[in-house]
Amino acid sequence: MSFWTKTNYLVKKIFRNYVWDIPNSENKVYLTFDDGPTPEITEWTLEQLKKHNVKATFFCIGENIEKHPDIFKKVIENGHVIGNHTFNHLNGWKTPKEDYIENAKLCQSKICSLQSAVCNLFRPPYGKIKLSQSKRLKKLGFKIIMWDVLSEDFNAKITPEKCLQNVIENVQSGSILVFHDSKKAFANLEYTLPKTLEFLKEKGFNCDVIT
Repeated sequence: MSFWTKTNYLVKKIFRNYVWDIPNSENKVYLTFDDGPTPEITEWTLEQLKKHNVKATFFCIGENIEKHPDIFKKVIENGHVIGNHTFNHLNGWKTPKEDYIENAKLCQSKICSLQSAVCNLFRPPYGKIKLSQSKRLKKLGFKIIMWDVLSEDFNAKITPEKCLQNVIENVQSGSILVFHDSKKAFANLEYTLPKTLEFLKEKGFNCDVIT
């Protein structure tokens, strides 16, 4: 299976109601992490970010928040921003609209029960969402956050070196980068994230959160 590691301009244009990147004049990029909180892995990720004084945006699965509330709270306490990634990591293309919306609402209620800040960011698992679903979510006040650079860390068929290459060859000012703080991705993330943070610093990129 192959993936676009750099989101095509035409895709961004066709689906322009989604946020694919955030153009700016300050050389900012936006690190995002999907699928947590995950024991040990999310905490390791937080330590890497702390070493470089970097803030990121974590798109969390409601079920994982429910299982690991203490780790979720650590993400917030470290100054990172939280986004909604549905309660059960649903594939929007395979899920009826109302079921999908209710699942997102369930995740939202779990997030709101543990943090005071408003969560208005939503990322569809797998990047798969129907237009009808996105319209409903936007009416509920969500921004649909996609990505510009896919690390592909979840893909066990690529090497850690290839995962790093996917990032450093495609990142530019305004890029939204996707990583995963999950068990499935950790073999690639453990190698790629520290080197990505070093690369971004060397190249003068500034990491910011999505709001």
